[in-house]
Amino acid sequence: MGQTLDNIRRKEEELLFKTYGRYPLSIARGLGNKLWDLDSREYTDLLAGLGVVNLGHCRPELAEVMAAQSRKLVHVSNLFYQEEQLELAQRLLKTTHFGKAFFCNSGAEANEAAIKLARRYQQRVKNKYAYEIITFEGCFHGRTLATVAATGQERFQDGFLPMPDGFTRIEWGKPEALEAAISDKTAAVLLEIIQGEGGIRPVTPDFARSVAGICRDKGVLFMVDEVQCGMGRTGKYWAFQHYDLRPDIMSAAKALANGLPMGAMLGTDEVAAGFVTGSHATTFGAGALLSAVASKVLEIMEKENIPARAAELGAWAMERFRAVGDACPGKIREVRGMGLMIGIELAGPGREVWEKLLQKGFILNLTQEKVLRLLPPLSIEKSDLENFARTLQDVLAG
Repeated sequence: MGQTLDNIRRKEEELLFKTYGRYPLSIARGLGNKLWDLDSREYTDLLAGLGVVNLGHCRPELAEVMAAQSRKLVHVSNLFYQEEQLELAQRLLKTTHFGKAFFCNSGAEANEAAIKLARRYQQRVKNKYAYEIITFEGCFHGRTLATVAATGQERFQDGFLPMPDGFTRIEWGKPEALEAAISDKTAAVLLEIIQGEGGIRPVTPDFARSVAGICRDKGVLFMVDEVQCGMGRTGKYWAFQHYDLRPDIMSAAKALANGLPMGAMLGTDEVAAGFVTGSHATTFGAGALLSAVASKVLEIMEKENIPARAAELGAWAMERFRAVGDACPGKIREVRGMGLMIGIELAGPGREVWEKLLQKGFILNLTQEKVLRLLPPLSIEKSDLENFARTLQDVLAG
């Protein structure tokens, strides 16, 4: 007899720290943009493991690469030159203006690397004792102590005080607040082009360009966090490319290896001088197996023009969801996003709506208590998004 959800819940209570509020669901298997629970009930996945499985679950080409590479070489550490790592770096840097890559294991580590590089570049290359990182209210940059300090939501800091020094948070969308906050101690500004955990809030073009211009004029580094909004999700490889920006440093993760843990920090050749041998490191970052899979991810994205598909399908989906709002007056406050990174802000608390959608076979999540956050696989079918729109309308009308 197979496991039941109640048995799994009891076992988890015994074995794991209680750090997650689990959904009332245990996933048994997945394929493409579909998931199945322990009872073989099918779900449409509109979350993709929190924006991770961009090419869908159990993609056959990636499974083949994993199997082949696991028989060749999995891990030897970064003490050695690795062909697979260099191939990945070439493919990844080709999508950007950056000149150098540092690989790690997660988005938080990528942001930690960015913070360290910004400080060391200012202090060792520019000979300026600057260390402060400016971030924005509503942002989310990770769960380590430094990235929690950088995060603009106090609930993530609860019980972990005192926060590390050197982080200043300012009002979102106000260039004048940034102008006033920068001092001779400021090393960098860190900006999410689209706030994910903050409720799917894209920056406006004017604000994005103002931040970049102020950084340039003041001699501080301009850093972007593309952990969630990168890798084709918004309709371009990287969300900052919508605004014709050239950041000094970028963090990425989540979808890099389509479900395997990988992060990256990319920087220009100029700021790369901030790191020298021994100034930063990682044991597992971009081992042979992960690098081979991530390279294949990028190859598939280019071959199938995945960013353009996300742009077209996402534009259609947002208009379709706005039509749902028109059909259900007073229920949807706003539909916003870019590409297939979409937030549907409800007019009131969204927990009941989210629960009903889950019961009807749609997996997504709720952020800021009232924003339905959609991060589906970029390979999702239009028909699945149409089915979701109809179901959402039924739920809201009911």
